[in-house]
Amino acid sequence: MSHIKKLIPMTVNPDLLKERTGAEFNVEEFAAWWQGGQEKLNTKREVERAIFSDLEDGYGLNHEYMSHEDVYNSSVKKVAEAAVKLKALQNKINPGGNDIWPGLLYNVESHGLFPANHPLATHITMFVDVINGQGTPEQVEKWGKAAENCNIIGTYAQTELAHGTNVRGIATRADFDPKTDEFVLHTPNLEAYKWWPGGLGHTANHAMVVAQLYIADVHHGVQMFIVPVRDAETHMPLPGVDIGEVGKKLGMVAVNQGFLGLDNVRIPRTNMLMKFAKVERDGTFKASPASRVNYLTMVYTRCLIVNLTSTLLLEAATIATRYSAVRRQSPFEANQPEPQIIDHVTQRLKLFPEIANGMAYHLAAEHMWEIYAQTVEEANSGKFDRLPDMHILSCALKVLATTDGCAGIERLRLSTGGHGYLTAANMSNIYGNAVAAYTYEGENTVLLLQIGRALVKAWATFVEKKPVSASYGYFATSMQLKQSPKWDNSRQCIIQALQYTAAQKTRIAFENLAERMASGQSQGVAANNTGIELARAAELHGRQFVCQTFLEQVTGPKAQMRSAALNKILENVLELFLVQTVLNNMNDVLRFISLTDADLKSLQKRLEVALEKFRPNAVAVCDGFGFHDRVLNSVLGSYDGNVYPRLFDSAKRSTMNQKPVQKSFETYLKPLMKANL
Repeated sequence: MSHIKKLIPMTVNPDLLKERTGAEFNVEEFAAWWQGGQEKLNTKREVERAIFSDLEDGYGLNHEYMSHEDVYNSSVKKVAEAAVKLKALQNKINPGGNDIWPGLLYNVESHGLFPANHPLATHITMFVDVINGQGTPEQVEKWGKAAENCNIIGTYAQTELAHGTNVRGIATRADFDPKTDEFVLHTPNLEAYKWWPGGLGHTANHAMVVAQLYIADVHHGVQMFIVPVRDAETHMPLPGVDIGEVGKKLGMVAVNQGFLGLDNVRIPRTNMLMKFAKVERDGTFKASPASRVNYLTMVYTRCLIVNLTSTLLLEAATIATRYSAVRRQSPFEANQPEPQIIDHVTQRLKLFPEIANGMAYHLAAEHMWEIYAQTVEEANSGKFDRLPDMHILSCALKVLATTDGCAGIERLRLSTGGHGYLTAANMSNIYGNAVAAYTYEGENTVLLLQIGRALVKAWATFVEKKPVSASYGYFATSMQLKQSPKWDNSRQCIIQALQYTAAQKTRIAFENLAERMASGQSQGVAANNTGIELARAAELHGRQFVCQTFLEQVTGPKAQMRSAALNKILENVLELFLVQTVLNNMNDVLRFISLTDADLKSLQKRLEVALEKFRPNAVAVCDGFGFHDRVLNSVLGSYDGNVYPRLFDSAKRSTMNQKPVQKSFETYLKPLMKANL
């Protein structure tokens, strides 16, 4: 296919060159800040050179023309081959660490190494971390290192065919048998089959099974158990194990999600994770010092989800922004040259707010990781006070990041016109990978209702004049005002308006819930009937948190470590995010805060000015995110901007184009064309 390679120039599209030379800040400084420092940026680039330089021609597209089974097997092959590279790199660059091996199996570089995904992500991100986080030192020694090195491969089996977000409804049982010092795990019915765990289908030989613990038929809550599911040598399912893959999905092609049924499968007592809750040899149960400690796993995973979704959103934004700088269409005036479509204000409105959203959620996730580290440290010392707050904030961030991220990716795909519909644009794969997170680790509406219930509980505490945790601190500052905050058009005013609105929506949800209960409805029925108000209050609670966090990250003490030019760009992004957020929620804001027509016109003007100011820097900001071409895997978003040669190149690679006539012609098409009417 030498003729295909000649299609793509070695030069960069002149429009992209113009965009880069016109940037008003140092892209290298932005990139170093985004990666967490120059050293991390240098390491990232060194790793990318090592792992991407020798990939075969067509590496990112070939899987699109494979069968379902071949895609899976090809992905396993890619993981095995990458493991050799990654282990060597780990030993070379950071011996004893885990940032490259196994870290690169799930971070952004994995999007380039495994364009169809791979089945080990759940193993690395959940199975390993749950063992290390909730196992005893003996359990970590026994399973932790082996799992980290992929000597054993596991998955996290919580969701069931008929039970997902409602963990308490899980039906899988683990009964303790004191005679043999074993747990007997059993799937009582079809609805209790484990369903969806990544890698479970044909990859994992262990599963972290979440089950209801019973001792002498007394229930002791949900616990986690390490269950071998396949033979270590033959990989055949073990006795009593019914296991397989759930089938093809909208995205995540090679993740190999599976189902699992257990028929009285026995495991040693010591296979239950016992860092917190314990079962002694005589069957004595020692409860966890905090009933919600198992939420640590879900909090950790939701932080990962926010990281992943913001990354996928920014990948899509980079593709769409570069394409918009190259594509020319629709002159503003007759007989004028066609402008870059990025110069159409309506196109900017499709692109730039998504860049702002991705950056806001990225920075919020970084902030959450700091809180998570503190929470784990305190939990290890027996302090669990921070955990409920952390749980609610992680729920809110997961909901908002996935809701806004998925909508944003689709908006960005649409912004690329017809070409974005091609799989070679990679927008469909990015969307397919992102949209799954809308449901897993807590379906978004269910999580909103959880947050809403926590809000009205906190409101009840507040009205009783008892102290509430810091994340609800805006209740007091908002309700101390004798009237709605005066609109002064400042950034802090926008955040104050969102907090005031969130507090008022929480108050209304609380009052309506109480009114329904007073009329005779049970608490559960009343909560269901108040669901719309609870969900809306929950969303606003999350939005004020993201806005406040973004403001602090951009204008707080960390700004002193950045140049004035970079801070100016970041403040432009912050301005765009805040203005767009308040405009998107204006229907609720106007219910509680008096804004004049002049105020609303001012917000509209601020939006237009923010878009205009960001225009010269849009491509450079996307460059600063540092997505390698292999990661973007898009004919529309390559760094060189050679969109049309790459589009034609991808078309020539279609397997159907490798033969001029398809076999169906002689068999079906020709007879059809020759048939008489």
